[in-house]
Amino acid sequence: MDVTEKLRVLPDKPGVYLMKDAQGAIIYVGKATSLKQRVRSYFQTSKHHTPKERSLIEKIQDLDTIVVDSAVEALILECNLIKQHRPKYNIRLRDDKHYPYLKITLEDDFPRVLVVRSMKPDGAKYFGPYTSSTAMNQTLKIIKDIFPLRSCRQERVDPKTRACLNAHIGKCAAPCTGQISPEEYRDLVRQVVLFLEGRQQEIIRHLERKMQEAAENLRFEEAARLRDQIRAVQQVVEKQKIENDSFEDRDVVGLATDQDLAVVQVFFVRSGKVMGREHFFLTNVDQDGAEVLSSVFLQQYYGNAEYIPREIVVPGQVAEEELLAQWLSMKRGSRVHIHVPQRGDKKRLLDLVVKNAQIVLAQHQSLKDRRKEEAGAALEQLRCELNLPQSPYRIECYDISNIQGTNSVGSMVVFLGGEPAPSLYRRFKIKTVEGPNDFASLQEVVGRRIRRGQQEREEIREARLAVKDAKFADFPDLMMIDGGKGQLSAVKEVLDQFQLSLPVFGLAKEFEHLFRPDDGTPIILEGHSPAFYLIQRIRDEAHRFAITYHRQLRAKEQVKSVLDEIPGIGPARRKALLRAYGSVEKISRASQEELALVEGMNRAAARQVYEYFKRNK
Repeated sequence: MDVTEKLRVLPDKPGVYLMKDAQGAIIYVGKATSLKQRVRSYFQTSKHHTPKERSLIEKIQDLDTIVVDSAVEALILECNLIKQHRPKYNIRLRDDKHYPYLKITLEDDFPRVLVVRSMKPDGAKYFGPYTSSTAMNQTLKIIKDIFPLRSCRQERVDPKTRACLNAHIGKCAAPCTGQISPEEYRDLVRQVVLFLEGRQQEIIRHLERKMQEAAENLRFEEAARLRDQIRAVQQVVEKQKIENDSFEDRDVVGLATDQDLAVVQVFFVRSGKVMGREHFFLTNVDQDGAEVLSSVFLQQYYGNAEYIPREIVVPGQVAEEELLAQWLSMKRGSRVHIHVPQRGDKKRLLDLVVKNAQIVLAQHQSLKDRRKEEAGAALEQLRCELNLPQSPYRIECYDISNIQGTNSVGSMVVFLGGEPAPSLYRRFKIKTVEGPNDFASLQEVVGRRIRRGQQEREEIREARLAVKDAKFADFPDLMMIDGGKGQLSAVKEVLDQFQLSLPVFGLAKEFEHLFRPDDGTPIILEGHSPAFYLIQRIRDEAHRFAITYHRQLRAKEQVKSVLDEIPGIGPARRKALLRAYGSVEKISRASQEELALVEGMNRAAARQVYEYFKRNK
């Protein structure tokens, strides 16, 4: 059915709708208490549609709906689908997948605290995300100073006769030597969880009870250790400057917006004290504050949050407040209130949070403007130094990476207006060159890039490809080759074959000297000039991108070669083992019985794998 037919048969029930473009890509995900009324409203003529909504409607070529039993189920499904598909027209927490988390590996016999970049359904407990790595590292340091959890890399603790240095200096409880029982260690872990949730007073009361018990039983060394631990936690609590008379937990949320960008600032209040704060950038914003807070922060952030307080303070009424409160209450397991204070301590703290959000947004915009000015100055200086016809808006840089000719790869990085454009980066696996031949490898990479660009231009002329979907059709205003005169001459041959006259320069690795084709005299940029730093930054980015891809291919090849040495392990079993364990190291530590449980494995194959790693330890 086409869109018109689907609109006629929409159910009058709660659910989720997915808007798609001409290529079938999901460009918007929304929820509704009545799919029939909500989806049809998009296609009715209305002067109230925002510019973003009008742009979305123009691109809708298809839609799907998913019916659920309640509005809360629709909200949960919407959160999951936005996270999965990251649609173009939904507001998003910018770069949320890159923010670090603190992970407590509760699935281990003796859990550790790790820094990770994403959450997984693995039974562990996650705290974050931390937008400030400095704040996260300070928290981690405090945990290590107060709670002697192990920090060794092994997932399992093997019995040892000698403790490590961390145990000798009091930074590890040494479960490997039996100095602490599993029950006592788990008690330490529970204290760390309470600490990260901001519930330090509970930790202090718990430790005071244990100290009293130890003293009554004449275990004075243990009592003294607990006393020192109590003092350390109290020092952390005393550093908190903002507090009020209430001892409840709450999050205080402030918002600042500017055009399509917004900042949400959150203060985390635990037991009446501000224990920390984070800020988040939101992109693709054109709704009012109520819509932003409901559709982004309360849904996307608390959808991943490990701990939800009983009260969330916001600066104004949020959309679908009752529905959101019901969903948050389900996640917490008890009632959650969304509150808009009008006066008193909460209002004063909320005003402070909003002010912090405005400051962060202003600093971001100021930094953005300054970077734009610096980039413009660097590009103009490049135009003058390289005698280019115009300021080079699009710059492409190419690099080759290999070790003795193996796993040769090429990278193409793109800078637009002096800033990196990672979505336009491309990597090439060298197909036609044998051995360590950077000249021929560069010719293959540049040739493939130009052919693809010409093909896209032809498809655009024939209306088979939209301009916005083309990635190679725009040729660079400046092409840079990471290498000297030899690499530059090789690339110039390719450009001549395609009869292209593009400004191309070689960049000598050691001194950032630039070379023109057929001219042995280097162009030397001033060492601390904006143009010099821009060229250096572009070259380093091309090198990093090539090296990263090369290491990925080499790691895959090493994994493949190790498992291929084991009799009875073919491609299917190799893939199944890696899917089950994630790495060869984890496979090597698995027992024979555990290996036999992997899909496609049997006892004989499991024995071969187990014995192979046992022989090669």
